[in-house]
Amino acid sequence: MVLLVDTGISGWMSNEEIAAQLRAQLPGADILTPEGLGDPAQVTMLAVANLRADWPARLPNLALVQKLGAGVETIVAHPALPPHVRVTRLKPDDPAREIAEWFLAYVLRAHRNLDAHRANQARATWVDIEPKYTPDTVVGVLGLGHIGGRTARMFRDIGFQVRGWSRSARDIDGVDCRHGAAALPEMLGECDHVCAILPSTAETNGLFDAELLGAMKPGSQLLNAGRGTLIDEAALLAALDAGRPGHAVLDVVSTEPLPKGNPLWSHPGVTLTPHISGWHLGDAMKDVAENFRRLGAGEALLHEVDRQRGY
Repeated sequence: MVLLVDTGISGWMSNEEIAAQLRAQLPGADILTPEGLGDPAQVTMLAVANLRADWPARLPNLALVQKLGAGVETIVAHPALPPHVRVTRLKPDDPAREIAEWFLAYVLRAHRNLDAHRANQARATWVDIEPKYTPDTVVGVLGLGHIGGRTARMFRDIGFQVRGWSRSARDIDGVDCRHGAAALPEMLGECDHVCAILPSTAETNGLFDAELLGAMKPGSQLLNAGRGTLIDEAALLAALDAGRPGHAVLDVVSTEPLPKGNPLWSHPGVTLTPHISGWHLGDAMKDVAENFRRLGAGEALLHEVDRQRGY
């Protein structure tokens, strides 16, 4: 058995850094990077952030693709990945906490009028602006899985009113949980901030179209750290011009990196961050190592994905 590490992205942890962490977890195991790969037929497990187009064809004995993160839509939809190849993802707490912090940072930026205070400082003007009152402010969280549930509980613990939405029923203490497509437009109309952390599926792709954006509360803020395919970006730009929502904070977009000249760069109602809301994996390499061991032992895998459902 050989575990091959190839993140498939730049600007993050290197292949060798990840391989070194895994070697510490699995002494004596064959853990390679593409630079040291000999016979591709030896590879049974591939650890990736993005699955390169050519790997499925080059690895004839591949049995498992381990995502070094949560979103697996590009892996399960990979046209060359044979149906027998299993897919697993990670559910570490560190990036979940970091994504929740990202949502909190941009909600508080608006909640405490930080942009207005910065602008007034630049003009050397002393202007009192009343902060919003936390118990009267409604934060919606779309997607109540590992990351969304943590986000909802964080806002709840600070004192915001929290609405949660998911496709199927969930129960989180102190959170007004709703589910099903019919419940979403009404909930959006109640929220001052909407935090989206939904996976990319056939049901969520383009979910925020002109109609659903029009259901949002005027002047509200839409924050997306899930998948860029969630939002119809042309519809979003038109909706922002109409003030519903009033602002969008996007950590993910439909094409990454965002092409130069894309109107999202310059629209005054858009704040962009370059897919950095969840960065550190923490102790998640323990789960990668454990899946390598379980694969060899024929045991149930951690966080296995249903390839038909896409998550």
